[in-house]
Amino acid sequence: QVQLVESGGGLVQAGGSLRLSCAASGRTFSVYAMGWFRQAPGKEREFVAAISWPGGNTYYADSLKGRFTISRDNAKNTVYLQMNSLKPEDTAVYYCAAAIRGTTYYLLGSYDYWGQGTQVTVSS
Repeated sequence: QVQLVESGGGLVQAGGSLRLSCAASGRTFSVYAMGWFRQAPGKEREFVAAISWPGGNTYYADSLKGRFTISRDNAKNTVYLQMNSLKPEDTAVYYCAAAIRGTTYYLLGSYDYWGQGTQVTVSS
C-alpha cells in the first residue's frame, strides 16, 4: 500500500501562485510514477501533470504547459506541483496519484493510489 497526503491548496487571486505538495508513505519503493489530476465542480477528473519515479521524466497536459511545473524530492518521497499565473478556471480539487507499474500517464486508470485531494480556488 502507498498512502498519499496532499497539502498546499487554498484561495488565491488570479495571476497568483500556489505550490501543492504530495507526501507518499508506505511501499514507496514500488512507485513507478506519480501524477496530479484535478476535478472542477460538475466536470470529470482531468490529467494535469506526471513525473516518473525515480527517472524524473515529466509530462503535462498541453493546456497547462508553461504555467505548471511538477517536481519531486526523492529523499522526502514528495512530489510538488508549482502553479503560476493562476486563472479562475484552474479552480478545482487537485488530487495526487501513484502508479506502481508502467503506465499511460494521462489516464486515470493507470494509477493505483489516490490522495484525498486539496481544494484550489482562484478568485477573479
